[in-house]
Amino acid sequence: EVQLVESGGGLVQAGGSLRLSCLASGFTFDDYAIAWFRQAPGKGRDGISCIRSSDGSTYYTDSMKDRFTISNDNAKNTVYLQMNNLKPEDTAVYYCAAVTGCPPRAYDYWGQGTQVTVSS
Repeated sequence: EVQLVESGGGLVQAGGSLRLSCLASGFTFDDYAIAWFRQAPGKGRDGISCIRSSDGSTYYTDSMKDRFTISNDNAKNTVYLQMNNLKPEDTAVYYCAAVTGCPPRAYDYWGQGTQVTVSS
C-alpha cells in the first residue's frame, strides 16, 4: 500500500521558517520522484518542487526557488521541504506526492497534507 505522510506544519509568524517532512512507503522509489505542492482554500494545486531519489536531482517552480529547499534522506525514506521567510500568502495545506517525472507529468499518489498558517 502506497503511503505518504506529511508532518511539520503549524502556525508561524511572517518571516519565520518551517521544515516539512514526508515519510514515504509502499512503492519502489526509483519508479517515482517525490514532489511537494500546496493548495489554499478555493485555489488550485500550486506546484513547489520535486526530487528524484535515484540521483538527488531537483526541480523548482520559478516562484518557489528563492525561499524553499527540497532534500531527501533515502535511508529514512523521507523527503523534506525547508521553507524560509514565510509570508501570509504561503498559508495553505502542503502535500507531498509520488509523481511521474520531475518536473511532474502526473501526480500519482499523495498524502493527507499538513496545514501551514502564516500570520502577519
